[in-house]
This record gives sequence, C-alpha cells and structure tokens, in this order.
Amino acid sequence: MPSFITDDDTDIHLRPAESNPSPRIKPPPKTSSIPVPFSYFPSDDGTDENLLILLHGLGDTHVPFSKLGRQLNLPQTATLALRAPDQIPFLYEQAFQWYTSFDPLGELLDRPNPTPALDLLLRVLTHLTGECGWPPGRIHLFGFAQGGSVAAEVCILWWRRELQRQKSKEGDPRPLGSLISISGPMLSYPTLSSPCLTPALVFHRAPPSELALPNDALTSFRKAFVSVLEVKKAGDGMPRSKDEWEPLMRFWSEKLERRQGEGLYEVMTSGISRS
Repeated sequence: MPSFITDDDTDIHLRPAESNPSPRIKPPPKTSSIPVPFSYFPSDDGTDENLLILLHGLGDTHVPFSKLGRQLNLPQTATLALRAPDQIPFLYEQAFQWYTSFDPLGELLDRPNPTPALDLLLRVLTHLTGECGWPPGRIHLFGFAQGGSVAAEVCILWWRRELQRQKSKEGDPRPLGSLISISGPMLSYPTLSSPCLTPALVFHRAPPSELALPNDALTSFRKAFVSVLEVKKAGDGMPRSKDEWEPLMRFWSEKLERRQGEGLYEVMTSGISRS
C-alpha cells in the first residue's frame, strides 16, 4: 500500500475505495411477476444504479413513455414503462386506464377507487426490490395525470408499509427514491403519523388548462410528503420545452445516485509521533 510521511507528522496512504456491494447490471423484471405489458431498458452507460418507473396517463399506453425514458438518457439509470391494466370500455383503439374512471354514462367519476392499480404497483415494487435487487431508495417514479396520481399514492402506500415494518422492529423505514407527478393530484387525503420521506416534485399547468390542479391539490401533497417542490407553467400537456424540462432534470440531478468509479483510491491520513 503506497504511503509517505509529510513534514507535519501526518502519515498519508492510499487504500482501494470500497466497492459498491450491489451488482452493476441488475436482472431485468420478469414477465411472470409483472402482470401487465411493460418495456424495460438497462442504463445506456452500463451501470444500473437507479431505476425510473414511468406511468402514462388516461387513454394512453406505455409505448410513448418507454421512448421518453430512453430519450431522457439519465446517467446510470434503467427505465421501466408500465401499461395500465384496464382498457377503457367501448373504445377500439389502444387506450388504457389505471382504475375505473367512468360511470355507465361515460362521465368521469368524482371519487375513483385506485386500489387495483395500487395493488399492482405494490406487487411490481416487491418484485423489483426482491428478485431484481433494487434498493427502494434507488427507485424513482414519474407519472403523467392519472399515472402521476397513482405514482403518488403508491409512494404513500409503500411508506405506510415501511412505518409498520419499523413498528415491528424490522429496521428503519426505507422510502422510495423520488416522485415526479405531472398534473396528477392525490386521490386520498392522507393522515400519516410521519409524512413520507420520498422527495416529490409536482409539475402542473396554470388555468384554464385541463391539466390545472384543484386548489387544494398542493395542500394534500404537503400533508403527505416532507419535501414537495412545485413547478407551475402555462400551456398544456406534458413538459415540452427546455425551460419546462430544466427543473425536472435539476431535481433528478440531486436525487439520482451515482456509483463510485472502480479503480479509485481513498486518501487516508493519520497523525504519528517521531522519536
């Protein structure tokens, strides 16, 4: 091990930096464990340190969001785009919903029940953190509209389970890595003994956009999550311009983990006495 002594009686030596115990390449999700169509891509740079799960909105499929995940090209980040489980009734095109959204007359439900979607996503997260080896803190969610709502709700559901695990003395609670909800309000009014530690960014549109959030939407988010960053823009639809994507990319730059490079050395110092 290289070592030398400086004039101020400090012994300096190098030791190999501790390697990350998790594998560089994660096993891909299994179709037998995820009961909906999905698209999974490992990180382009060969290091799967983070996983971004993308959830589409009402009336869409996972295909455009799979393309979006690859276009984002986030460093050391694999992507998983999931398709919602239910096809919208009476529509012939490929249009899916995360939960029953319409009444028999075709009107949007005021109080939809997202439980089936949350059960599905919890099953996916259990598979990812179990068989695929993803630490919960390295899993990040991105959802648009209805997909943003279920992404937020499953973060809370996961956190409730973790708090219960802590009460059972099974270890400290492990929040998911981050949440970005694009114009997706929460569907519940959470009452938590301890707010969720998953950092959240809520991007929404200013009225009169159809994607403007209800007046109390941010209040619900701030009751549920310890950290909520709001980004409000004019216009409609998904973020489009560089100006609209910039706060999201900055958010990810602060939340995504980076694996320490192999072949690096850690500088160790210790004071010594000379006779």
